[in-house]
Amino acid sequence: MNRDRGLCGLMVCALLWSLAGASTAQAATVEERLEKLEQKTLSSSPGAEQETGNMVFFRGGWANLTNDRSNEVFTDVFGHSGNTNNNNAGYYVGAGLDLVLSRNVWDLLGGTWVLGEIGVEFKRWNSEKVTQAVPSTCAASVGSPCTVETNKKIQLTMLTVNVAPKIMFMEGNRFRPWIIPAGLDFHVISPPSNDTTVLDIGVQFAVGAQVRVWKALHLGVDGRFHLATGQTDTTNNFGTAGAYLGIAF
Repeated sequence: MNRDRGLCGLMVCALLWSLAGASTAQAATVEERLEKLEQKTLSSSPGAEQETGNMVFFRGGWANLTNDRSNEVFTDVFGHSGNTNNNNAGYYVGAGLDLVLSRNVWDLLGGTWVLGEIGVEFKRWNSEKVTQAVPSTCAASVGSPCTVETNKKIQLTMLTVNVAPKIMFMEGNRFRPWIIPAGLDFHVISPPSNDTTVLDIGVQFAVGAQVRVWKALHLGVDGRFHLATGQTDTTNNFGTAGAYLGIAF
């Protein structure tokens, strides 16, 4: 009799154990289904395409130097013949990548992203027809076959490569403003400075906003100011304002 009772007890325990295991598995299955349903709901929400995070963008607009590059040897031969390359304004074109680093500022601020921007930007400043430096120097030599070029357009250009942290607000919205508190710039100027150098470094500050217009396509505007360190013995500070087209991926 005792043995029968023991067997019944074991069978009851086994049954209870199997029921508990089934309940746990069922609960896990329900949690998985809920998670999938939540992901599906998010993917169909109005701002879902924007939340893909990473983006490639193409920029363009107006640019302006704080100081022109007139009266230099390579830009206008110190104003020879009375002509100088003394324009500050121009345009820029560029492209870059935004890469998501954190979607909540590392648990410090919900709904705010931190991205890493890697960009390249070409600028052309309005240029004038002036005396060209190399032929003029060559012509000054005794017996030289060179002639002085006094009406040659000397193109003033600048290339900037930057790496910067970008803080983007209002997660989940079609409209998202952002700032760059400080970013690192690498500049190449052309023509060279009087020191025959072309490389400079600096910092940039920026503010902008973008709106998702359709699926992964975004349109945005931004304004930036670039403060250079003057490694070339020229003042290479400038500002830009323009628009960009972004494609999220």
